[in-house]
Order: sequence, then structure tokens, then C-alpha cells
Amino acid sequence: MSAEISLTLSSLVQAYGSGISPKQIVEQVYARIDAVADPGIFLCLFPKEQLLEEAEHLGNHDPSRPLWGVPFVIKDNIDVAGKPTTAACPDFAYTPDETAFVVKRLQEAGALLIGKANLDQFATGLVGVRTPYGAPKNAIDAQIVPGGSSGGSGVSVAHGIASFSLGTDTAGSGRVPAALNNIVGLKPTLGALSATGVVPACRTLDTISVFALTVSDAYAAYSVAAVYDPADAYARDIATPSIVAPPKALKIGIPSQDSIRFEGDTVQAASFADTVARLKDSGAEIAEIDFVPLYEIAQMLYFGTWVAERYVATESLMASNPDALFPVTRKIIGSAVGKTAADSFKDFYKLKDLIASVRPAIDACDLLCVPSIPTFATIADLEIDPMGPNNMLGTYTNFVNLMDMCGIAVPTPERSDGRPGSVTILAQAGADAKAAALATKIEAWGSRALGATDWSLDAVPLPDDPSEDAIRIAVCGAHMSGLPLNHTLTERGAAFVRTDSSAPDYTFYALPGAGVARPGMVRTEPGQGAAIALEIWDMPLPAFGSFMKTIPAPLGIGTLTLSDGSTAQGFLCEAIAATEAENITDLADWRKYLATQT
Repeated sequence: MSAEISLTLSSLVQAYGSGISPKQIVEQVYARIDAVADPGIFLCLFPKEQLLEEAEHLGNHDPSRPLWGVPFVIKDNIDVAGKPTTAACPDFAYTPDETAFVVKRLQEAGALLIGKANLDQFATGLVGVRTPYGAPKNAIDAQIVPGGSSGGSGVSVAHGIASFSLGTDTAGSGRVPAALNNIVGLKPTLGALSATGVVPACRTLDTISVFALTVSDAYAAYSVAAVYDPADAYARDIATPSIVAPPKALKIGIPSQDSIRFEGDTVQAASFADTVARLKDSGAEIAEIDFVPLYEIAQMLYFGTWVAERYVATESLMASNPDALFPVTRKIIGSAVGKTAADSFKDFYKLKDLIASVRPAIDACDLLCVPSIPTFATIADLEIDPMGPNNMLGTYTNFVNLMDMCGIAVPTPERSDGRPGSVTILAQAGADAKAAALATKIEAWGSRALGATDWSLDAVPLPDDPSEDAIRIAVCGAHMSGLPLNHTLTERGAAFVRTDSSAPDYTFYALPGAGVARPGMVRTEPGQGAAIALEIWDMPLPAFGSFMKTIPAPLGIGTLTLSDGSTAQGFLCEAIAATEAENITDLADWRKYLATQT
């Protein structure tokens, strides 16, 4: 491997399809860790030899595992069996026997876990420097705070060390580091990602979050991890539909001119105004909303009864060894002492009243768009005031979980002073795909590097809803990504949706003949064949006719049954052709077959 490969999922799919191995990607990852040379990123970096062995055990490329060979990082308040969990507090550290539910789902999908990242102690903070282990440096500008509490998770992705990472988000810890490091931060609907194996901060408001270089990558990792966990009392079964292009006539709520806050940062104000103008130009209706009630809700998260949840999570340590906590962390959590049950109910009532006052305006909108942060905070700012800048960074994030909303922070074109631009799209619970769709549109504006790398965004237009404007096609051979006939899809505007497999109802053949090698799928009795590896694409309806003309006998387009029982149009082969073809059903994967021919 002579040149460095972008770690976006689409780039990795193409690289693996061309013969690059996961071991080569592991070597690249560890070379980049050495080049970045920031000891504050990881609290537990796994040995390279361990990752090379795990990469070897992945075997041949397996498209049915959607994260096959994808490197990722997790925050060190999430458990991995046999590895220490510290929550950035040495005296709290323990070694779990079980790996967190979400991490298991990602590893089962083929992802390679590189290590565990630094954080604000006990996930208390938005600045990323409240750690006794030494803070990670912001990937864009070392004078700016890295953001927290998931600082190491965000910085690792921004540097191109990992394709995605897991953070946690209670007050904005999955969004603020994204805004500060020029990456995407997806904060899912509460309960969509299991909290089993996660050290709690505020148990009723916590969620695992996902950082990535692109919206599609963040959503892909989220979709894999979003499996209902009956062992988590706060889990919810949230659907993860494919992202499709948003309607042009969206109604988008923004903070009103008399309530929007930039802390005097006129460059940030201009950046946000540019985003709003672009939304208008794309056909959206903009509705101004008085955000003062939302700011009041945001203040309640730090100064109301919810700080008592942080005390519950650390109670035994606070009682037995309070000096074990970072001083500012101890001060924040200790403020819960003296709060009463009556105080809690007063806060619950106030929260409901504030939500009710603003709910009609929010419900009248399809989505909200807010600045991810009002302005930037520097290391020097925190030396003067360790609390104020932290609270400021949560202006547009702290109210979100209290209101049971989902959100995604997405980069916008670089600000006029060179600092990264970012907005956050907010939606009602369960509308994660809707928020991601608009975020995908926004990230394609202008040109930008991904994170702190020199990699570029390879923007692919989102497909419209396939039920109306596109044909969903399943391909199993030379039309897949990186293979010789893929251009017949991309030239017609087809968009990649996901990897998948068929129901186990097909036999699989390598067809004879000159020219481009092709496979053939033949339907057999239900359950008597194999689950054939597929890629799912959406093709615009007007282009489908010309695509049909490119398909030679004995192949044709028919209806395939997918692994989940749904259907798509796909290549089927006439049964008579199988008599002279090589049966490769045991491989069930065209890429695996091609590897045997090399």
C-alpha cells in the first residue's frame, strides 16, 4: 500500500474490493498515531500486534458484515472485557468481564477496536481538559479546547486514526467535540443505543454517540449498533431506515434574531447566517423561534436536580475518597449535596412547563437548525475561568436530551477566519434518519477537508424515497463497488445504500464466457441455498430502462428476497445456464470467488 487510504467507509469498501487487506489498514492507523504523537488521546491503546491478529482472523472480505475491517475507538467510560475502564479517574478504575452491548454489535459487524479514548472525568464537562491523564489537543488548533466530554473520541476521528468512534452524550458531549474538530457528531434518540456496559453520568439522559468523518459513516455505525437490548431498562426499539433525500419544502426552525447567542463572535454569526441562506435557497421555509425557554432548560441540566444523578453515579467514591476526583469535577458533582426530593419535583414541574411553552413552535417545524456552539473556547480562557466557557459551549446542546430530541452536528464551509463551521440539526425522538438526511445535504456545501486530514468529502447525492422515484437494485457481481461494471450504476446516478445478503434461497454460479466475469443467482427451494452477498443501490427511475439494455442473457432482472424478508430488484440467472457454470454456492460471495482466481 503506497498511498494512505481515506478511512471513510466508502473508501474502505473500494480499497478492500481492490485487494487491500485489513492488516494494511491497521498498519496505516498505527503509523498515523505515531505521526500525530498526542499522548492525551488514548487512555488504553491496544497493542498493534493484537489488532493485526484480529485483522487476520477476519478472513476474506465479507460484505455481509457492514463494518468489515473498519477501525474504531471508544470512550473510556464504555466497557471492553479484559481492558480497564477508568472514566478518567484512576481510583475508580476496574476491569470488566463483559464487553458493552453496543461494542459487541459493532465487532460482530466486522469493526476493529483500536483502543479507549480520554474524556472529561466521569463525562462531566464539555471542554475535554478535565482529566488527570493530560488532555488531548484539538486536532485543528491546539489553542482551542478539544471539546468534551468525549474529547479523545472526537480528536481520534478528526486525525484520521479511526473511521468512527463512540462517545457518550448527556449535555452535548457527542456534538461539541464534533463542532470543534471539523467532524460529524450523531446524538441518537435516547434509548436507541444500549447503555449496558456504560458508566452512567445522568442515567435518564445518557446516550452513546457516534463521531465520524461523514454523516453517512456516522449513520451506518449507528444503524449497526441500534439493536434493542432488553437488559437495558431505558432501551427503546427505534427504527433505522435508510437515509433518503429530504423534501425541498422543509420548514426549519432557527433561534430568533433577538434570542440567538454568539457571545460577540461576529464570524460565527456570519457562518450561521450563510447556512440559513443556503437552506432558504434550497427551498426551505425558515421559522424563527424564541429560544429563551430552551436556554432556561439548558441551565437546569447543570444547576438543577439532574446534577444529583451525577452524584448517584459517583456516590461511593465521593463518600470514601473525594480527593480522587478532579477538583472541578468534584465541585460540580458535590453541588448536588443538599438537594431534596422537593427540589427534584419542582424542577420536573418547571421542565414540563418550559417544554409546553415552546412545544407548539417546535412541532410546527420539520426540523431545527442551530449553531453547534456560540463561539470557540481556548485553553487560555479556561485558565481564567474553568466554568464559564464550559457552560457557554452547552448553549445549544444542554436542552436536547431533557426534551427527548435527537441531533447531529455537521460541518459547514470553513469560517472566514479559517476555523471550522458547524451547525446541529435537531429532530423529534425517532427521527434520526430525517435529521441525518438534511445534515448530508449540508455537509456537501462548498469544499472542505475531513477533520484535520487532507482527505476530501466524496459527496454522493442521496436517493429519493425508492418507493416513488427510484428502483432499489441488489447486485451480486461485477456491478459492485470497485468492480468493472460498477460504472453502469454510478453513471446513471445510482446511489449506494448498504451491503446486505439474500435470503438463503439461492444457488450461486460463476458463468462461463469471455469478457467481464459474471456470476449468476438461481432461485431454489426456500432455505435450500445460501445467503448471497449483495450490495443495495437506488437507481433513478428514468435511468432504469437504459440500464436494462446493458444486461446480457442468461441474466435478467427479477425480484430478490433479502435477508430481512424485504425485496429488491436484482440479477437472476436462467436455470439452464447453470449446467455449464461453476457452482460457487459454498462461497456465496463474488469477491471471495475472485480472490480464489487471483
